[in-house]
Amino acid sequence: MRKSHQRISRLADIVRSHRFILLIILVLFIAILFAPICYTFLSTRGNRYDLSRVSITKVPYHRVAIVFGAGIQKNGTPTPYLRYRVETAAKLFKAHRIEKILMSGDNSAANHNEPIAMKNYALKLGVPAKAITLDYAGFNTYDSCSRAHIIFGLNDATLISQGYHLPRAMTTCQDLGIRNIGVIADHPTRDYTVNYLDRELLSTDKMVFQLIFKPNPTALGKPQIITMR
Repeated sequence: MRKSHQRISRLADIVRSHRFILLIILVLFIAILFAPICYTFLSTRGNRYDLSRVSITKVPYHRVAIVFGAGIQKNGTPTPYLRYRVETAAKLFKAHRIEKILMSGDNSAANHNEPIAMKNYALKLGVPAKAITLDYAGFNTYDSCSRAHIIFGLNDATLISQGYHLPRAMTTCQDLGIRNIGVIADHPTRDYTVNYLDRELLSTDKMVFQLIFKPNPTALGKPQIITMR
């Protein structure tokens, strides 16, 4: 017990004697942790559009919109977050702000097919099948952006997602060769939770390394250039 107390006392002495250095290290750690998400938020804010505040007619035209996957439910239908993304894409299509929709999601298992779930819901909303292209290997934001450029030939696009996710998606696509704007998916309530924000913080830090090293997406394949027919 005495030895344990002595070790704690020595540790306290070390902390007190080096508290300034430790404070600098802590500040640097926090700065490094939050710098990427702050950068993505500030650098994209002029190109993000919130339809609850801006008329849809003010959204710049892009030929193709990318809708990012956000999970499906046990019955194969989109989660609420994914429904809001698809609904926003349908609104943009009907308002002639886009002409094609690339639905990029996870189809890594037979019972998990996000692109099909997105397409089926879009069809119910009145989007014609000929306007929809599916990317079955959009396993994450980086893969979706990379494949949109490499496989589907996109150099510019409208990105549709929740407000907490758009800055990272826009920064990723921009760096991978796709000029873009972002449209925040319409939400009846707030479009984030603390858990989502925590995950986004770490994902944005991971994005930095992805954009530095630019690995190939998880899956490639033959080009499927999106045309206007």
